[in-house]
Amino acid sequence: MTEKYCKRIADDLLADRLEGAGAVLVEGAKWCGKTTTCEQVAKSVLYMGDPDSKKRNIQLAEINVKQLLEGDSPRLIDEWQEFPRFWDAVRFQVDHRAGFGHFILTGSSVPPDTSEISHSGTGRISRMTMRPMTLWESGDSCGSVSLSALLRGDALVEGECKLLDLQRIAFLVCRGGWPQAIGQRERIALMRSFDYYDAVVNADISRVDKIPRDPERVMRLMRSYARLQGTQSNLSAIRLDMKEHDTRGLDEDTIYSYVNALKKIFVVEDMPAWCPNLLSKAVVRTSDTRYFTDPSIASAALGLGPGDLMNDLRSFGRLFEVMAVRDLRVYAESSYGTVSHYLDKNGLECDAIVHLRNGTYGLVEIKLGGDTLIEEGAATLNGLAKIVDTAKMKVPSFKMVLTAVGEVVYRRKKDGVIVCPLSALKP
Repeated sequence: MTEKYCKRIADDLLADRLEGAGAVLVEGAKWCGKTTTCEQVAKSVLYMGDPDSKKRNIQLAEINVKQLLEGDSPRLIDEWQEFPRFWDAVRFQVDHRAGFGHFILTGSSVPPDTSEISHSGTGRISRMTMRPMTLWESGDSCGSVSLSALLRGDALVEGECKLLDLQRIAFLVCRGGWPQAIGQRERIALMRSFDYYDAVVNADISRVDKIPRDPERVMRLMRSYARLQGTQSNLSAIRLDMKEHDTRGLDEDTIYSYVNALKKIFVVEDMPAWCPNLLSKAVVRTSDTRYFTDPSIASAALGLGPGDLMNDLRSFGRLFEVMAVRDLRVYAESSYGTVSHYLDKNGLECDAIVHLRNGTYGLVEIKLGGDTLIEEGAATLNGLAKIVDTAKMKVPSFKMVLTAVGEVVYRRKKDGVIVCPLSALKP
């Protein structure tokens, strides 16, 4: 993190969960700021990843794990997965203590061995996912449009807003939302995503489940995954893409193993399908959409920088979609909502549906910008809105084309579609 702590959307979510649960598990990609965020509220800390004390702490935990849980509450157990028995020990302590907010567990991966975990933690341990920083959190969005306000059906908030140009957006895609890259010189900031990618390829993907993996094969797989961002490609399609670009491909079982390992370290976060009540008989596709958790991972996997994206608008569009989905997920979670996608057999596809637990939802198409792409996005949104059975579901709270660039935020008079640059959006 930078020396000055940047307030995160996760701060309020963590406070809410601590108020209502005995313990909170905060998990997400390494280096996204989990520890720093949790340190702000912890009253005592145990760092399991500290090399100076790791071996001693594990030995103590094997003898008497309860001793390591002693400390002022909330007690932070950082990188708890280094000793999976912490899970049941924390759950037991929560059962035998009054009140809430006793422990915070952070983890950058799923434990390699869950055989020692006997209880799900239901009712005791609340889970939350933390992601790299959004444009609003990094100070790159002016925040003139609130996603939560749109979901409430409030009128579009208008005001002065300095929007970003396409070149700046290309830089932000390649820089990513890594806290330590925020505010650094552009050349140095861009190196951060390649450092992260190199760590995944050479160490993290093998360390997560103690299975050695060939770095060259990991690189080929991640390049294919990056090329297929925003699609519902199955493992066969990934394998074919790998063979097209390199004859030394992987079989599907191995691809599954590699992708599953990337999910365990929160590098990959696919998007589930939305299955609404429809007036039409169209069959809804239920395959997940492929996404990295941050666009900079995809740009690093492809070896691309901001200049490359400016010269390849097709790749730019796909990686911008990854950044927009990242931000939508974080903004939606601030209202305890989720994001999914829609695709049916007729080819009607919507990039993102933001929905809340009460059935409220909004439809979003993601485009780089320009009149032609905005018209295409609006047509998709209007087409999907027409076939939703509003006798069984609510009318969408909003329809929005989310763009990379644009001079203003506006609502189209002819169909009510909002056109909004990502750099104007906030929770």
